[in-house]
Amino acid sequence: MDNRAEVREFLTSRRAKITPERAGLPAGPRRRVPGLRRSEVAALADVSVEYYAKLERGNLAGVSPAVLESVARALQLDDAERAHLLHLAQAADGSDALTRPRRRRAGGQGAPHRSLQWTLDAITAGPAFVRNARMDVVAANSLARAFYSDLFTGPQPPNLARFNFLDPASRRFYPDWDAFADIAVAILRTEAGRDPYDRDLHDLVGELSTRSAEFRSRWAAHDVRHHGTGTKHFHHPTVGPLTLAYEGLQLTADPALTLTIYTAEPGSASEEGLRLLASWSATEEAAPRPASG
Repeated sequence: MDNRAEVREFLTSRRAKITPERAGLPAGPRRRVPGLRRSEVAALADVSVEYYAKLERGNLAGVSPAVLESVARALQLDDAERAHLLHLAQAADGSDALTRPRRRRAGGQGAPHRSLQWTLDAITAGPAFVRNARMDVVAANSLARAFYSDLFTGPQPPNLARFNFLDPASRRFYPDWDAFADIAVAILRTEAGRDPYDRDLHDLVGELSTRSAEFRSRWAAHDVRHHGTGTKHFHHPTVGPLTLAYEGLQLTADPALTLTIYTAEPGSASEEGLRLLASWSATEEAAPRPASG
């Protein structure tokens, strides 16, 4: 991906989100931009207008951490946006390959290490799966396969972003589809800043951009986020509505992978729903398969 274009569009989009009122500046008459002017960001960051204009044209090579922090403060970036700006600067310097943890390819091809699968199989009360930063699901326990039944029965390797935007079943499965779509794109955009030379990610973004207007509009927004814990609502085709808490844990042995575990509140209808789903899944797995040929 073009680093200069990524930098330019990210800084421009963040500047457009900050109103003069939020920045503690007078709005004044006849403003032509929705957010701050370049000159206002430069003043808040304590750099010259010419220097900030150079940054916003996409040139972050050689920019000091102190200047990056000043720009982040001026644009009121959150933790995920600050990290994204730093990754873009590292890529501009050509230093990202030296500062990133060494990553094993995890594109969903081939079996995961057997101890990882044993760990997932030991989790029986909730769906548990491992994904990479491109949102390929590379390993899952049996309850996760039953939970994401439409994801695992598709013609392509399971990918949560592709399911979200290209599979009509996702509109039923995610009652708040827009929120899930925002999260998926923000995760991919975060990874694009962290590793701009990931060809598989580039291909996935190209496919989704070509086939989904909803994806294209969100990708153009340049939103990023950290996605670690929270509560989500689902509507499973077999057991109905589920409200589940989730935890996302980065694997120390491979920082490219994230373990996600869904759990239900004890004693809730959702906990009973997961029990029913586990029973249904066990029955399906135990059923004899018809002979082929």
